Amino acid sequence: MKGIILHGGHGTRLRPLTHTGPKQLIPIANKPISQYVIESLRDAGITDIAIVLGNIFPEKVTEYYQDGQKLGVNITYISQGEPLGIAHAIGLCESFVGKEKFVVHLGDNLIRGGIKPFVDKFLFSSYDGMILLSKVIHPERFGVAEFDKNGTIINLVEKPKKPPSNCALVGIYFFSSIIFEMISQLEASRRGELEITEALQNLLSSSFNLGHFFIEGWWKDTGTPEDVLDSNRLILDELDSKLNGKIEDSLSIQGRVSLGNFSLVKRGAVIRGPVIIGDYTIVESGAYVGPYSSIGNNVIIKNGEIENSIVMDNCYIDLDGRIIESIVGPHSKIINNNGEKPRGYRFVLGEKSKVYV
Repeated sequence: MKGIILHGGHGTRLRPLTHTGPKQLIPIANKPISQYVIESLRDAGITDIAIVLGNIFPEKVTEYYQDGQKLGVNITYISQGEPLGIAHAIGLCESFVGKEKFVVHLGDNLIRGGIKPFVDKFLFSSYDGMILLSKVIHPERFGVAEFDKNGTIINLVEKPKKPPSNCALVGIYFFSSIIFEMISQLEASRRGELEITEALQNLLSSSFNLGHFFIEGWWKDTGTPEDVLDSNRLILDELDSKLNGKIEDSLSIQGRVSLGNFSLVKRGAVIRGPVIIGDYTIVESGAYVGPYSSIGNNVIIKNGEIENSIVMDNCYIDLDGRIIESIVGPHSKIINNNGEKPRGYRFVLGEKSKVYV
């Protein structure tokens, strides 16, 4: 069985973070979102993977993952360029897939526990296609399934204004090679895309066997800053303590904390978990890092308080105040500029930003 990861899209809801890189490389708990996807495929026994690249700095993806060997997989890169739809991206992979069964995983979607149970269900089934569903509060943001009174799917619609149910399609799809024939019949939607819901509808209309399962754990489509921070909290909730750096005073560490290699927590600093801190990072004596924070590599936190936030690599923070619910892009600086101490700052900063407060 082969795997396809869709790594395109404009990421407009995550700007300015996506002005300098694809949204799937935004780190959650110090790991790019799409790396969780690769590891999920690998742990399900799928090691032959195609990554479909978009036009937002695709070279950063190839530079980071290379041939995939460091993660125990073999990666093939396929260029889509402009985001012309999920079905269009899948269609580009026909020669890569051949006649094998395969799974398509959106590179910015995460589910708790990975996909292995569903891979096993599909491999040992007679399904021509299989979808995963999750009940959501705002189904109008997603592809949505419609059921008859017997619980059989009869229709699939993309981002409906009046959803027929609250059952959203999770961004993970399982197919046999027949899907390429269904895609070849599509025409661009009003959004200018080849819609995966229409390809799935073609399967149903042609009397092919489309299975569905509901996921039991959490699922996150990390399309907004709020979704990214929520995913960060969910992953940190399962964090194991691992202290590889130097801690000048053991009282500085409270709760579950992962401290990277060659990092330093100085006496007087407070780290209250769950918190993950990368390698070569320094938390100085005037700093507090609170729950649900992810601090990257080569970061200096000289002063200030951080809670429920993501601070990426190579940042510098010296602040007489509190940062909350923020995403700070790599190589950014937040530096105090006098004034009274506020209740809390909230930031979404792109790469190489500089803020004086």
